[in-house]
Amino acid sequence: MRCRDLEAMWDETRGTCTRTLKAEVTTHLHACPQCQRLYEECEGVAYCLACLPVPEPSCDLARRVLGHITSLRQRMRSEPLMLTSARTPVGRLYVGFRGPRIAYLGFDTGGGFEAVQQRVEQRLRRPVLRGQAPAWLHDTLDRFFRTWRVDERVVDIGDLTPFEQAALRAAASIPPGEVRSYGWVATQIGKPKAARAVGRVMARNPLPLFFPCHRVVDSSGALHDYYYGLEMKQRLLELEGYRRAR
Repeated sequence: MRCRDLEAMWDETRGTCTRTLKAEVTTHLHACPQCQRLYEECEGVAYCLACLPVPEPSCDLARRVLGHITSLRQRMRSEPLMLTSARTPVGRLYVGFRGPRIAYLGFDTGGGFEAVQQRVEQRLRRPVLRGQAPAWLHDTLDRFFRTWRVDERVVDIGDLTPFEQAALRAAASIPPGEVRSYGWVATQIGKPKAARAVGRVMARNPLPLFFPCHRVVDSSGALHDYYYGLEMKQRLLELEGYRRAR
């Protein structure tokens, strides 16, 4: 079992799990410090491995997990994502698109194309190739930086789990220049106790401007963490018109 396979299982293991799968996951966790740290942040896995009673004979989690892993492998052999770069009012962005839709958006952090390519492949589990930015992509970015909104029909989050998609769509409902808490997002998607899980989704957001995780803050109103730094988070909010209350 590889780390990425284990991580891919976690959304599936929030329901029921078989004794065989529990032993396999536990064995991997005992030998992998990286997954141990990740495990501590995942309440769903902790619940499945430590708190659940013996499942009913009808439990089909093992079949579901194997099917999920198979679909991930098939995705890696499917249509690749084309990765390009573009200049914007907030700096250079790397943009990944498939057909007429954008599936990845990230700031240039200085690591070069290869580093971004590897990061996108690991996050979306899909092959990534270098491409040229089409005219519609530039038009989409120009329109976004004028309105701070995007037409959801031109974005693609189909590679994410249902929970991730729901959390990102809730973040997109926050008006430009305003902020909401992780708990607010969790409540909006019907999971009021999943604020920590929402935070993890925001930290791994593949479209951080279009699904604005910079508008999500902690319960005290502090800007909290941001993958591209708190200065960028504050800059984006100020460009949208946000003025933090004293």
